[in-house]
Amino acid sequence: MKKTYKIDVDCANCAAKMEQAAKDTAGVADCVVNYMALKMIVEFEEGADVKVVMQDVLKNCKKVEDDCEIFL
Repeated sequence: MKKTYKIDVDCANCAAKMEQAAKDTAGVADCVVNYMALKMIVEFEEGADVKVVMQDVLKNCKKVEDDCEIFL
């Protein structure tokens, strides 16, 4: 399943860091961050709990870019 989230990030480099942090999160099959559109498209692994996984994605993104935001 894929879901799209609105994000707030300051620069393209920060967006790339967020994308990699999301990809490294358990339960995420793939992630693409579009800096220009300020959107994150997350593809979840089969059977993953979307709400729990997205909380983990947000935590991991905050570790690499503390002033980013994902609107869940």
